[in-house]
Amino acid sequence: MDNRSEVRAFLSSRRAKITPQQAGLPMYGSRRVAGLRRSEVAMLAGVSIEYYTRMERGSLSGVSEAVLDALGTALRLDATERSHLHDLARAANTVTARARRSAAPVRPAERAGVERMLEAMATLPAFVTNHRFDILLANPLGRALYAPVYDDAACGGNTARFCFLSPAARQFYVDWEQIAQTAVGALRVVAAKDPYDRELSNLIGELSTRSDAFRMLWGAHDVHVFRDGTKRFRHPAVGRLDLDHETLLLAADEQIAVAVYSAVPASTAEDGLKLLASWAATTAEPASADTDS
Repeated sequence: MDNRSEVRAFLSSRRAKITPQQAGLPMYGSRRVAGLRRSEVAMLAGVSIEYYTRMERGSLSGVSEAVLDALGTALRLDATERSHLHDLARAANTVTARARRSAAPVRPAERAGVERMLEAMATLPAFVTNHRFDILLANPLGRALYAPVYDDAACGGNTARFCFLSPAARQFYVDWEQIAQTAVGALRVVAAKDPYDRELSNLIGELSTRSDAFRMLWGAHDVHVFRDGTKRFRHPAVGRLDLDHETLLLAADEQIAVAVYSAVPASTAEDGLKLLASWAATTAEPASADTDS
């Protein structure tokens, strides 16, 4: 990933989103830009126009945290965007840019324990995923819930690839637009944290090349972090499922997470999960329910 171009595009896109009125600045004469001028951002952040211009041109090397915080305030960044700006600065200050080798998806010493934990959640769909959206492990009900992902061999068990490249995705996800925006924003966050992850760069490059929707969303430079919430599915076997989800990071590796879905008690979704469990039992394969990428 080109850190300088990422910095340049992120700062300029955030500047374009803030109007002078929102920043509390007076309006004088006509303006060629809808957002703030560079000079206005510099004034609000308490730095010289030359210094801000250098930052927006992609150079965050040596920029202090105090200046980054002031810039975040000037651009009215939310908590996720502020964290993203700091990640971009840390990457810019990395002395040695080394291509990162892919680590084992789940370490052998942890795998058995994680598998037991997933299997114990017999009534809840549960998965282990990495920061690149690969499904590394899944219990039987989790595999049944994401049957459309597993059925599309071209996706390789990667839900981002499924979202943007599989014809089944827009039917499977009731709120496809929201899911797509969330996925792109999350990929941009992890790309800033680890710009030398070759597999991540390859995935982003593939999606940018093959999906117009991904390319448009990626160009917006919005960022997102996963939080608990509700996802709505149209499952091909059991119909509509509105499920709450919790995401927990593994203590041994912050890039590996456990995602668990549940239904509100006595709801239609709870009945749907029971039906899904019955369907999974009749279609279960004898092979292990995990996909390693």
